[in-house]
Amino acid sequence: SADKIKDFVNDITPYDIPVELASAKYMVNAKSIMGILSLDLSRPVEMLVPDKTDQTQEQELKEIYCIGQKYRV
Repeated sequence: SADKIKDFVNDITPYDIPVELASAKYMVNAKSIMGILSLDLSRPVEMLVPDKTDQTQEQELKEIYCIGQKYRV
């Protein structure tokens, strides 16, 4: 729902690290409501963080959102 997306973006925005959401062949900024709405949310969505990320913030995101995959920038 739009409210859940808004809440998610509000939760992610304070983090100083880039976070992406990927679904199928598309990748969008996780801090963008419009970007998230452009994804096919009926398919699995992965949250991605760069390898070179503040470890404390990365660990918090992993614990909150069960992030399992990283990508290189």
